Formats: sequence, structure tokens, C-alpha cells
Amino acid sequence: MKRLAAYLTYLLYRSVESAARLLPMTLCWHLGAAAGTLTSFLLPSYRKLARRNLSIAFGHDLSSTQINTLTRKHFATLGGNLLCSLKMPWIPIEKLKNHLSIEGVENVELAYKAGRGFIYALLHMGNWEVLSQVIVSAGTSGGAMYQPLTNPFLDAHVLRCRQRTGCRLFNRHDGFNGPVRWLRNNGGIGILVDQHAGDAGQWSPLFNRLASTTNLAALLSRKTGAPILPVSVVTDAPGRWRMIISPKLDAPPDIELATATLNLALESNIRSSPHDWFWVHNRWKTPNPEFLLAKYRRGITLPPSMPTEALQPFHILVRSPNWLGDACMAVPAVRALKRGRPDARVTILAPEKIAAVWRMVPDVDEVIPFPKNASILAVANLLKKAGHPWDSGILLPNSLRSALEMKLAGVLRIVGYKGHWRRKLLHQIIPPKKKAGPVEHHSRFYLRIAWRLGANVEDPSLHDPVLPPPEPSSPLTLGLCAGAEYGPAKRYPLDRFAEAAREVASKIPCHWLIFGAPAEKDMGAQLASLIGTSAENLAGQTTLEELASRLRQCRLLLTNDTGTMHFAQLLGTPVIAIFGSTEPAATGPRSPASTVIRRHVECSPCFRRNCPIDFRCMLEIPADTVASTVLAKLASA
Repeated sequence: MKRLAAYLTYLLYRSVESAARLLPMTLCWHLGAAAGTLTSFLLPSYRKLARRNLSIAFGHDLSSTQINTLTRKHFATLGGNLLCSLKMPWIPIEKLKNHLSIEGVENVELAYKAGRGFIYALLHMGNWEVLSQVIVSAGTSGGAMYQPLTNPFLDAHVLRCRQRTGCRLFNRHDGFNGPVRWLRNNGGIGILVDQHAGDAGQWSPLFNRLASTTNLAALLSRKTGAPILPVSVVTDAPGRWRMIISPKLDAPPDIELATATLNLALESNIRSSPHDWFWVHNRWKTPNPEFLLAKYRRGITLPPSMPTEALQPFHILVRSPNWLGDACMAVPAVRALKRGRPDARVTILAPEKIAAVWRMVPDVDEVIPFPKNASILAVANLLKKAGHPWDSGILLPNSLRSALEMKLAGVLRIVGYKGHWRRKLLHQIIPPKKKAGPVEHHSRFYLRIAWRLGANVEDPSLHDPVLPPPEPSSPLTLGLCAGAEYGPAKRYPLDRFAEAAREVASKIPCHWLIFGAPAEKDMGAQLASLIGTSAENLAGQTTLEELASRLRQCRLLLTNDTGTMHFAQLLGTPVIAIFGSTEPAATGPRSPASTVIRRHVECSPCFRRNCPIDFRCMLEIPADTVASTVLAKLASA
């Protein structure tokens, strides 16, 4: 069946080709231009792709209206050139000069006289099929490397057409030996160098945007000493083209740097006639799954004159978790995303109540907060106002809502765990951890996303505090957070907190700052009253920015398993955390400067909000144990 379909496609191609042969060249071009224009309306996905590519290349130079005009001109030019390319092999060679002029023949002759062969760096530009139909300079031998078509009938026919002038063709799948011998015998060989090169490519900028680029031309040049001559074909008029052969590329001997330099030369050629290039090719394709480029074998190479800051940004949108503690545990993953490629620009979409956390993280470039009651559509509209496409969107929460926000905003690549009823909204699904094995810290849940996208997640600095350590305060200030929004099962009893705080204050003069959420204001007042004059209640009375400032004044924070515990860790304040119904291996502090107090009873961790029995996991931790742990920590600091 596949062979029959391939043969029918071949017959259709030959029918169109036969019709084109009967038409005058100018009429053929105009009919193709009309077909190209019609195609742009019938296939809007290709029109959208071409417009996006043109925006990448010229978005800083042209208005939206000008890019739309250029898009329409491109489809017309492409259609005209493609239809004419079917006619070109059937025109007598001596009559080609009526349709094609050549500039830069002297550059080929200079290379030929050097005796080491020469490499044409070719573009999909203008009527590029004409490149195999001409002999540029008498006496030179022409050749080309080609990628076989999947349709065997079409492939054989196209090869016959390209070989009519004696052009020597080399199948890319056959390796380099043939092309190397050809060059060493002073032959010329054409290589198309402007296509997306996939995972095997070298990442170098084209129009200041990183693109996977073949290094084949530079590699052959390095092996043989053959110079590289950039070549382009521009459309001068309907049915008239001009082939431009540039002087040999002045490139470094290093293959990677030569490839990056060649991209700049190609860009210059494209700028000379932008409507002629093949914009419907996804040149700046986002790799799947690892679009963070640190692990790619050929890596990233910039031209010597280009600083990293000159790269167009790769926009990564990260949807923050909704809770303070989860957001803090997600910071290492966001740092890994940012460091995964030099052009990464990371924007955090976060609930307004925790947006301040992300503003403290140096690796975050921008924060987009949204109000508590904002609808999904309202959040999507916020993202659309960014004024640029979102290249990727990373979902840290598992919710359906977070996926809908990005889908409605038009994010190009949405990534996350399959979550709740959202599998079909994702472009890339992160496999979960296999259940077997030890308990995994929740920060690894987020880091796994970054790892699957190609980031280095084992760098210890990912877990460093976001701010430098503060100067020691005087008098000694200690923090205490006795609440836990999740439920009473996570709360160490107030009277025992108070007893431990009083014991510490009796041994070392200190000032206790009591922290908590707005709903815990009364609890904080009660605890301050139990502790006495050495305590100050700040529960429910600070913004996140103020909470950060006061936490940084504290030598340590005594706390339950709370968001404030994670926030203190993020700020570099050591914590002593009391765990009961939850598991410290999963959500505990990770800093070596912090300590966990836990009585591991037979029913813990239960992860309940309320203890259904006797609360033994907390009640079996005496207040003097807590106090002695605080005193020991202070003594060792």
C-alpha cells in the first residue's frame, strides 16, 4: 500500500512537471506564485510558522504589518520558484543564461587554482534547484551531497534531473570518504547548510537565535583544506534569478568556530533577499525532550565577536506552586532550568501571595503575579500581554487549571507531570519516579522535570541560600513558628514551645520573634504571653518581604513543618524543625546547618491533618529536649 501511494505521488509530480514544461517561464512563475499565495490561506499552520520565523529574524527591525507583508511575499515567491524548478532540468543548458546570471565566478576560479577543491555552502533560497543545473566555471567539476527522499520513485527521478550536467552526487548516508576524495582531486561540492540539524547538530546563533547547525562544511574543509564559498540564489524578476558566490569564508581553523562564523555569512545572504529564503522550515526547532542544551554532544558555540548577552532569549515560563513551602522547594529546579542554556530567560507565573519569594531568586528574570480570585482566562490574558511567544512552559503544580492557563495563552511547549485530567493539554509528559526505593525529598519531584529537560540537577549550589548571610544581630534574636496551616497534627503543643523558649532564655539572654500566618495571629499572641517579656508576636503582621527581613535577623528558627521553615532555609537561616505527622525525608530541611527533632512512633508518618488517637508523635517529645537542641545549636554556631 505504501509503495502504491508513493507511485501515485510520483505520477502526480510528473503530471505537474509535464504541465510546467509546456509553459513559458514567466507564466510558470506567476502561476506558481498564485498557487503559493493560495496555499498560505489553505494551510494556516505553515503561514503561522513562516510568520514566527520571520519575527525571530526581523522582529526588532520590522513592524507586525511589515512582517505580514513579507510573509505573503514569501509564499508567492516560494510558489513561483518551486513550479519553475520543475521546468529547469528540461531547459537546454545553453539557454539557462536567459534565466540565470552568476556573480562571483572569480571566487570559484581562485579556489580551483589553489588545487584543494572547494565547498559551496548552499541555502534553500530562491530557485535553489538551479544550482545543480549549471557549470559555474569551465573545467571545474561540480558535486553535491544530498539527503535521499523517502519516496523511491521521486528520489530516482530527482537524481536523474540533477545529474544531467555531470553533477556528482554523494548520498549523506554513505559517509565522508567519497566527498573527501572528490575534494582532494580538486572537485567542488555543494552542501546545504541551513537546515535544522537535530540532536547531532552544533548549537550556534542564526539571527542571534540559537539553532541546531550542521558542521559538515567546516568538517570537510578541515579535513581537506578546501575553502568554503557561501552561495545564494535570489529572484530578480519572475523567471529570472541571480546566483551569488561569495569570497571564501574567513573562518577560524576550529570546526565549531568555523560553523558559527558560517552562520553569520548565511544570515547576511538571507538579509539581502529575505522573501527568497525557505521560511516554512522549522529552523529554530525546540528539541524534544531535552531543550536545555547542556548535555548535547556538540554543545553551544558562539562566534568569537558575539557575547552571550546578544543572544535572543529562549523564553521559559514556570508556573509556581501555590504554597509557600512548595515554592521554596521548587527554587533549585528553577535555578537548574535557568542554567540549562545561556539564552534562557525564566519568568515565574505565581499567585500574588507568594510572588515576593520569586523576586528574591537571582536566577529569575521576571515574575508575573496574579490575584487570588483571577480566572483561568484572566491569567492567560496576562501571559499574552508579554509581547513575545513563550517557547516553553513548565508546570510545577499538578493541577488542570495550571495547564489550561498555559494552553489558552498559546505556550508553544507545555511540560509537566500528567497530573489531574490534563494529559492531552501537555506537549511533553514527565515520567514519575518509580515507586520502589527510599523516600524522595519533594524538591527532587521538581528537579526531575529539569533533569528530563536536559539540566544538570546535581550541582550543590542549586540549594544555596538566595541571599548572602546577614551580619550577626545583637542582642541574640531567635525565631519561633508554632503554627502549621495544614492542620493541628503538624503542630507541637504551644505550652511546650513556650516552656522550651523560656528555658533557652533563662540560659542565654535572647529575644524571641514569633512568626505565623494571618489566621495564626491569636495563637502568636497566646504564645508570646506564655513565653513572657522575651517574646514579640509578629504572627499575621508581616508581608513576605518583612518576614524575610526579620527571619534574616534570627540566629535560628524553631518551627514545625511549615512554609516558614522552607522560607527560612531559602534565606539561609538555620532551622530546628519538629516533625510529627509528616516525613522529614520528604519535606524536611536539607541544609547541614539545620536539625530535625522527631519521635518516630509506629503510626508516623500518617500525613493526617488531625490526629485520630493520642498525638503520641508530638507528646513524646519533651520540652527540655527541644530546649537542649536549641542551646547545642547556638553553642556550635
